[in-house]
Amino acid sequence: MAAATTSPTPPGSLKRIVAASLIGTTIEWYDFFLYGSAAALVFNKLFFPDSDPLVGTLLSFLTYAVGFAARPLGALVFGHYGDRLGRKKLLVLSLLLMGGATFAIGLLPTHATVGSAAPLLLTALRLVQGFALGGEWGGAVLLVSEHGDARRRGFWASWPQTGAPAGQLLATGVLSALTALLSDSAFLSWGWRVPFLLSGVLVIVGLWIRLSVDESPVFKAALAAAEERRAAADHVEKMPLVAVLRHHWRDVLVAMGARMAENISYYVITAFILVYATTSVGLSKQTALNAVLIASAVHFAVIPAWGALSDRVGRRPVYLIGAIGVGAWMYPFFALIDSGSFGALLLAVTVGLILHGAMYAPQAAFFSEMFATRMRYSGASIGAQFSSVAAGAPAPLIATALLADYGTSTPITLYVIAAALLTVVAIACARETRNRDLSEVAEDAPAARDQVRADA
Repeated sequence: MAAATTSPTPPGSLKRIVAASLIGTTIEWYDFFLYGSAAALVFNKLFFPDSDPLVGTLLSFLTYAVGFAARPLGALVFGHYGDRLGRKKLLVLSLLLMGGATFAIGLLPTHATVGSAAPLLLTALRLVQGFALGGEWGGAVLLVSEHGDARRRGFWASWPQTGAPAGQLLATGVLSALTALLSDSAFLSWGWRVPFLLSGVLVIVGLWIRLSVDESPVFKAALAAAEERRAAADHVEKMPLVAVLRHHWRDVLVAMGARMAENISYYVITAFILVYATTSVGLSKQTALNAVLIASAVHFAVIPAWGALSDRVGRRPVYLIGAIGVGAWMYPFFALIDSGSFGALLLAVTVGLILHGAMYAPQAAFFSEMFATRMRYSGASIGAQFSSVAAGAPAPLIATALLADYGTSTPITLYVIAAALLTVVAIACARETRNRDLSEVAEDAPAARDQVRADA
C-alpha cells in the first residue's frame, strides 16, 4: 500500500482531540438520554395526564421517537456541510443546538398550565435535539479517526463512543440523585427541570473545549486537492450525498444493517427497561435507575477495550460477537429481571451493555474506514442515522406496545433477536476495514476501497 499522504497526529495532540470529542459527545448524549429517562418516568404525567399510565407512557415515548425522525435530516445537512466546510465548525453548531433545546425543555410549561400546547412545544424541541444529534455523531468520530493512525484507530475512535454511556451515566445519575432526595410531588413539580437546566452549564464547558481543537489533517489534504482540481477546471465536484449514493451505496446499506441490533438493543436495555422493571415487575424507580447507572459505568469501561480488540482481530469479528451475544442474551435478560431482585436486574443490564459495547466500540472506526474523505461525514452519518429511524426510534415504543398487548416479555425478546439476525447478515456482507489508510480510500475506484494492509 502506498505511504500515507498525511502524518499521524502527535500523541499529545491526539489525546486532546479525543478529550474534546468525548466531552462534546457526552454532553450531547446526556441531553438525549435525559429526555428518554424523563419520558419513561415523568413526561407521561406532566404532558399526557388524561391518558391511563401505559397509554401515557406510549405517548411519551412517541415524542421520544420523533427526535429520531429528525436525525436523518441532521445527517444530510451536517454531512453535506461537514464534507464541504470541515468537521469542527459543524460540531460546534450541533453542540449549541442540542444544548439550547435541552435547556429550553427545562423551562417548558406543562399540560396543567397550557394544555395541549405543552406536548406540542415538547415535540418541537425534541425535533431540534434529534436534528443536532444527527450531525453530532459523524463529526465527532471522524475528527478522531482522521487524526489517528490506522494501527490504533479502533481504540482511539472508540473513545467518542464512550460519550453515550457517559451521557447515560450523567443523566441517570442526576435523575437518580433527585428522585432519592426529593419527594415524588416535589420531583414532579420542579425537580425534573433541574437536569435539563444543567445542560446550559455543560454546553459552555463543551464549547470552550471543542473550539480549541484543530481540523482533521486528512480533511485539510482532501480539501486542498479538491481546490486544485477545481482551479484546473477539469473537475466538477459532486454533492457529497450524490457521491455517496453513487460510489458507496453498498457501504451505506452495510452501516444501516449494522446499526439495527446495536440501536434496538441499547434502547430496550436502557430506556424501555425503566418501564418494564417498574410496571411489570414492581421495582421502584430508584432501583431501576440505579441498575442502569451502575451498568452504564461498566459500559463506559469496556468500550475502549472492545475498540482495542478490533485493532488486533478486525472490526467484523468483534461486531459479530456483540450482535450474536445480544440476541442470545435476551431470554436470560428478561428472566433475571422477572426475578424481582436488584442483583439479577443489575446483572441483566450489565451483561447486555457489555455485549452492546462489542458492536458500538468498533463502529466509529468501521464506518469511517468505509468512505472517502470528501464524502465521509455524509456517508457515515447517513448510514448511522437513517437506520435509527427504523431501529432506535421505535424500539421503546414497540417494546411498550408489545408489553401492553401480550403482557409478557417473549415478543420483545423475539424483536431484539430479529434485529440481531439482520445485523449478522449485514456484517457478513461487509468488507474488513482494519488498517486502511483513510487518505487512500478512493471515491471512484472500488478496488482502492478494498485495499488493506497485508496484516489486516
